[in-house]
Amino acid sequence: MVYSPLAVGGFIGVLISGAFVYWEVGRYATPQVPRTRFNEPRALWAYTAGLFVGIPLAVLFRLYQIAVGSGSLLFSGLIDIALLVAATEVAQFVLARSRYFGVQDATPFYALSFRAAIAGILIIAVVAGGLETSFSGPGLAVLASQSLALLAIEVTGSLQSIPRSPVARQAGGGPLPGALVGAASFVVLALGYGVGPWGEVAAALLVIGGLVPSYRRLRRRTLDQVLDAEGSSPAPRTGPERPFDRRSE
Repeated sequence: MVYSPLAVGGFIGVLISGAFVYWEVGRYATPQVPRTRFNEPRALWAYTAGLFVGIPLAVLFRLYQIAVGSGSLLFSGLIDIALLVAATEVAQFVLARSRYFGVQDATPFYALSFRAAIAGILIIAVVAGGLETSFSGPGLAVLASQSLALLAIEVTGSLQSIPRSPVARQAGGGPLPGALVGAASFVVLALGYGVGPWGEVAAALLVIGGLVPSYRRLRRRTLDQVLDAEGSSPAPRTGPERPFDRRSE
């Protein structure tokens, strides 16, 4: 069997991002709630769109990593991260204002699925690049922590960047705050580059620790406020619960 870092990265990226969508977006679908609060096929299409949009963004992220690794954080590195963050925000803005996904109460669910998929593609870039240079214990710890940090950056930025609406106003959302959160998080993530593997792990954990509370707060103020959007769920089951049904918290 031929070993391919890109194939391994693809598997891990889709696994992490897909698991996030399954659990975090899925918590608002039956049987966790009486009625699904979003259109499930649209959430899957938003995830698929994010996979395609994430490919050019992953190129910018790799350029950012190369620039930081060569000591150019204050020059080309900042340019790369500005382009990455701006392109991500523009992509979500277009999705959230489109006729198919946007301008409806359920839009935050589609934006979250979209950005989770982008995180999955960025994770592919991190894992594939890391496996080409290191397969040690510390190296694997770096890949795991940075992958989770990238997911946290994208999904937190997604809820922070929801265009203003009755729901988004409660969360104080907007593209500019979302861009600032993303840019600051990428800079913190870069502080560990060149310090050694445990420095990279520490920087990634700092990003995760800072964003997870923000994500949970934004989730309560956006997704939890969507009480009865355009769901696509069937009528509630009357039979016994299947053994593998998800459970709400």
